[in-house]
Amino acid sequence: MNHFDEKGNAVMVDVSDKAVTSRTAQASGLIRVNRAVMDAVLAGTVKKGDVLNVARVAGIMAVKRTWELIPMCHPLPVTKCAVDFETDPEHLTIRAVCTVKVDGKTGVEMEALTGVSTALLTIYDMCKAIDRRMELDEIHLDAKSGGKSGDFIR
Repeated sequence: MNHFDEKGNAVMVDVSDKAVTSRTAQASGLIRVNRAVMDAVLAGTVKKGDVLNVARVAGIMAVKRTWELIPMCHPLPVTKCAVDFETDPEHLTIRAVCTVKVDGKTGVEMEALTGVSTALLTIYDMCKAIDRRMELDEIHLDAKSGGKSGDFIR
């Protein structure tokens, strides 16, 4: 299966003959911040509000709308989505981890990656008045399970 027809036109993969299976994907990434950003996030003093809670909601919303953002993604009935954060004040990083579950005919890797990316972008947006040099980094798939290709662990 691929995303092109015999004429080279982009098409959505036909998954109608695939079996419904339980599928899970986890992705993560981090944002590198300066001391002022880290201190403001941890103290809850960022003027735009509670950064990590807003970023969590943004990540979950993005997961549910991945099919609208990535052209060949199928709309999926997501059954669970969690976005969590690990702050590392010593190394000035905030890691986002997004876990997505679905019972469906196609995987949720793109949803997990979209959730992580959007959560990190939201942190950037909410903290850019403090420092615009923040960097998103190490966005990747950590693990996936289910489906024909089986399990993957990074």
